[in-house]
Amino acid sequence: MKNSLLTILISCIILSGCSVNKYIPAGQSLYVGSSVEVTADSITKPNVSGLEGQLEGIIKPPPNKTLLGFPWKVWFYYWIGEPKREGGLKSWFRNKLGEPPRFATQRVVDINAKNMVSFLDNEGYYRSAASGKLVPSKKESRRTSTYEFEAYVMPRYVINEISYVVPDSSLFNRDLVLAKKETYLKKGDPVRLDVISAERNRIDLELKGKGYYYFNPDYLIIKVDSTIGRADSTLGLQQVNLFLEVKKETAQNYLKQYFINRIYVNTGTEENKSADSVSSQPLRRGLNITDPGKLYKRRIFYDAIGFRRGSMYTNTVHDISLQRLVNLQNFRFVRNRFDLVPRSDSALLDVHYDLAPSKKKSIQTSLSASTKSNNLGGSTLDVTWRNKNFFKGAEILSIHAFFGFDVQLGGNRGAGANTIGNEYIRYGASADLAFPRFIIPFVKIRPEKSQALPKTILSINYENRIQRNFYTTTSIRGDWSYLWRKNREVEHTLTPISINFVQPRNINGETLEKILFNPNTNPLDVLRYLTILESKYFIVGSNYSVSYRPTPKPFSRNQFALSGGIDYGGNLLSLFAKRPAADTLPKEFLGVPVFQYIKLDGDIRYYRTVTPGIKWANRLLLGAIKPYGNSKSMLTPQFKQYFAGGSTGIRAFRARSIGPGSIPPDTSRTELFGYQQFGDIRMEFNSEVRMAFTKIINGAVFVDAGNIWAFGDSTRARYDSRGLISRGFMKQLAVGGGIGLRLDFSFLIFRLDLATPFRKPWYNGLADPDNPDDPNKNKNPWVFNEINFGSKAWRKENLILNIAVGLPF
Repeated sequence: MKNSLLTILISCIILSGCSVNKYIPAGQSLYVGSSVEVTADSITKPNVSGLEGQLEGIIKPPPNKTLLGFPWKVWFYYWIGEPKREGGLKSWFRNKLGEPPRFATQRVVDINAKNMVSFLDNEGYYRSAASGKLVPSKKESRRTSTYEFEAYVMPRYVINEISYVVPDSSLFNRDLVLAKKETYLKKGDPVRLDVISAERNRIDLELKGKGYYYFNPDYLIIKVDSTIGRADSTLGLQQVNLFLEVKKETAQNYLKQYFINRIYVNTGTEENKSADSVSSQPLRRGLNITDPGKLYKRRIFYDAIGFRRGSMYTNTVHDISLQRLVNLQNFRFVRNRFDLVPRSDSALLDVHYDLAPSKKKSIQTSLSASTKSNNLGGSTLDVTWRNKNFFKGAEILSIHAFFGFDVQLGGNRGAGANTIGNEYIRYGASADLAFPRFIIPFVKIRPEKSQALPKTILSINYENRIQRNFYTTTSIRGDWSYLWRKNREVEHTLTPISINFVQPRNINGETLEKILFNPNTNPLDVLRYLTILESKYFIVGSNYSVSYRPTPKPFSRNQFALSGGIDYGGNLLSLFAKRPAADTLPKEFLGVPVFQYIKLDGDIRYYRTVTPGIKWANRLLLGAIKPYGNSKSMLTPQFKQYFAGGSTGIRAFRARSIGPGSIPPDTSRTELFGYQQFGDIRMEFNSEVRMAFTKIINGAVFVDAGNIWAFGDSTRARYDSRGLISRGFMKQLAVGGGIGLRLDFSFLIFRLDLATPFRKPWYNGLADPDNPDDPNKNKNPWVFNEINFGSKAWRKENLILNIAVGLPF
């Protein structure tokens, strides 16, 4: 304590002696801050809430930073001194630790006051006024000043009506009037310059979608008639009429529709540098393709480029064609230009695409480390080799191999039998071959109609997951999938064939005996894990998923996204399966039980921008898997089930520690396996308010709720009645909340979420059938009365720190 006080005292003495006054020219002072006071018109009394912050936000330049009134960054700037050369170490320290002085002047005050008046005019507060003054510091020892502004705000004008003024009924004028249908300018809305600018850009895009290639939003003018406002503004809102028209000086060529003449594609191969080697392939569909290196099949350009000879130019096809060429991932850059065919009356455009091939083969290696809320930490090494343009049709072959491990951090590591099976090793490999087209007979995609090129992906995966000192799970999976989008908002994924073989093996008999004869192990858990260790699964199924992400309207504060899918399997394979000698057992194919099931999932997200720095985010997750037919009595494979908790779920509970239903976390089993609570049904809701403190530092306050449940009876699900879905399932929801810190580095977001339970569902559940005196039965599930930050035991059990990369949703 004495050392801390001494350090503070010495720091104060040093800072008091480190004055910047000797560096400041005579008669000058440093600008260190500003304030704005907004006064509403006393007669009309307009709503001016939030205006002070908006006006403060447009004040330029930003003030010098101070600490307890001391301009420390300016002091560093002078103390480090002028560097001898730019880019050196001294220059780096000066730019990072210091900042140049910003001297306060009345001229800057007057400029900002004029900018405030312009801002108020642009927001519809016509005839408002603003003034400012420079205020020196009251302490003569400080050579600093602040700016003080006053804004007098008149009533805001709103739109009465918008008219499109056209001189005749020409084709262009008809198209211009038709563009009014989706106007952003609505009756009763304030007159705002940014909305007017957005309206001009919207009309420009709509006209370019009808062939008006040379049109420009600057050719439009919107005139404001404010004379219709009431003479006595206290009787109602001031109103204006808006008149949109094309500027009279606009040339007729800019109001003409254009059509495509020829399309030229140059693949940019090395041979193209020699004039003798340049050769073009025969003209087809209006495309003239120059590819002397013969690196690419012609069809990829027919599919990617939506223009055809004689078709009308549209900005939609223009943008889509560029996106497709870029998404082929075969070119470093794609350059596009349009040339007017040289004729006096021409309305034809030649299209040119200049491409630069990217490197065909590449290898990428990454090493990652992670920690989890169940006290496991580990690392993963990934190596990916990629071959682009594998069959000269922009196909991409990717071969991926990985090795990773998770080990116990702290806790009871090394405590003997109590940690068996709680550490993992993962390794495997996969291969994917992606075609930028549908590989399916009798189906063709018209490039001029689709938003993006469809993809066909063939993949095979092999993975071993070793639960150390316990057993190994081997998984072999093969998929044939199709991905396509009709527009930017809707994306479909269909996997008509998915084959998965899962087998537990290399079971450690000694470990299994310790588990079976451990008096703390629940008998139902013994049965559940014996079933897992003895079960093989052969799953042949199909799945389909769709996501809908509508583009938010300009100036809208609301945004939402929907996604869902269906996964089903076992139907076809069950036809070829044979029933074992015991009729009660499920059918088998090649000696492996066939799993027959249907699975449904849904994800709904809603975001609302409250202010520029505050966003409200919400998510609802729903899912269920139902075994039936051949598998109605089989335990659902764990990799097909759901779990709750963790850094992207209900953050107040550790991963896989909630449910099913009102079953409490099994701490004895946790020491053996880690939390292993899985179920057939999931319902989860998350809500958080995200706040931006600086460009890098953000915060959040969140609440999460949900649980998982099991289908069927206790014999199939291996859980007692507390874990089965029932009519009172809403009373079994787990609820938690907390605060978060996020560091946004643009390329990644580092996240820390500290959470605690608000409601523990096992406090209000059924009594344990094996323990009629279960103390949890009569407890209040809302646990606010248990909060005790002073208790180490409470903090260890109830304060959950989630460390993750990326936002939770």
